[in-house]
Amino acid sequence: MKMKLKGALISTALALGVAGVSPAFAAWEPTKPVEFIIPAGPGGGADQMARVIQGIVTKHNLMKQSIIPINKSAGAGAEGFLAIKEAKGDPNKIIITLSN
Repeated sequence: MKMKLKGALISTALALGVAGVSPAFAAWEPTKPVEFIIPAGPGGGADQMARVIQGIVTKHNLMKQSIIPINKSAGAGAEGFLAIKEAKGDPNKIIITLSN
């Protein structure tokens, strides 16, 4: 009985969470190419993840604008983080990184 109630509560919470996020997500559409800033070198885990995401978005035509992966690995990745800091809320720049 308690498990059924717990499952129902979790399902309801997830449904409400998705319903609350959907309208905001649906309203955003990029107006120029989206840049994936990768604060690591080419071929690393973050670079591979960014390129997999790029491939999925392109394959399924999820966005009209293209995604451009940009590796900024200088200064142990600091260059990439500074690029995002300088973007100051530009929704067309996204940082892709991994934590081990």
